[in-house]
Amino acid sequence: MSGFYNDSIRLIAGTAHPDLARSISEHMDVPLCDASIGRFPDGEIDIKINEDIRGSDCFVLQPLCPPVNENWIELLLLLDCLRRASAGRTTAVMPYYGYARKDRKDEGRVPISAKVVANTLIQGGADRVLTIDMHAAQIQGFYDIPVDHLYAKPVLLNAIRKMKVENPVIVTPDVGGIKMARSYAKALGADLAIVDKRRISGSEIKLEHVIGEVDGRNVILVDDMISTGGSISEAATILKKRGAKKIVIAVSHAVLCGSAVERLDACPADIVLITDTIPSRGVAPKRLEIVSVAPLLGTAIQNLHASKSLSVLFDTFDEDDA
Repeated sequence: MSGFYNDSIRLIAGTAHPDLARSISEHMDVPLCDASIGRFPDGEIDIKINEDIRGSDCFVLQPLCPPVNENWIELLLLLDCLRRASAGRTTAVMPYYGYARKDRKDEGRVPISAKVVANTLIQGGADRVLTIDMHAAQIQGFYDIPVDHLYAKPVLLNAIRKMKVENPVIVTPDVGGIKMARSYAKALGADLAIVDKRRISGSEIKLEHVIGEVDGRNVILVDDMISTGGSISEAATILKKRGAKKIVIAVSHAVLCGSAVERLDACPADIVLITDTIPSRGVAPKRLEIVSVAPLLGTAIQNLHASKSLSVLFDTFDEDDA
């Protein structure tokens, strides 16, 4: 970052999620910067910023969603473009942080992909990073620049409260999500349950346990992402067998790859509630409901620009007050 940046705030949208970028722009009442992002005949990315951004506080809006590698390289080129154009400060705004599942060496001869992403963003010119619900929060430690880690929980909680679910119990589809589920349970004053699935090596036998009481209860099944949909769909099926009534799936990131849509349509969930950190691609699940993180991100960007705290956005967020 240069030693000076002025009061000008600039929003630069990549091509990963133009709808979310426009929503953030509208919420902030700040126009998107005029930028040309195209392709050369051989597929290489061609970028040009058509405005003077010298000394400006720049925010690049680009989730690392599918196609992940294309969007990653585009983000790096945008960062380099802004640095060479003498931007005052550049923040990479990644509502969805790709490659987050590889945050450590869990076996020999594998990369730590999340660290590679961090290295490239820092070297590419990012002065700070703004993201939502990293798959592994410790990835923040890979950076020697500020990382602002927001949570989709306040946005999803607002939508859940509007549903007026009676006698709810918060459920995590695996033991790894206990911390997230506990935070939802605390906010709603609800009970907590855990689906414990174990596969016995070398066979198809599964041991399925539900820790907690779900019989005759309405269930809110929470997780940070739906990728192939296998784990959360199976959890919903197990909960239904254990006597759960209404089942609401609430997830931050809807990657929805492979047969995820088919699995979600076939599972007994009544509502699949997601945010728009990732753009819709192809056919969506039948019972899908989407809530936007644009007001949350817009408010966070305004607070960063004004050097205000973001911690006020961690637990509660009222879009009408933003």
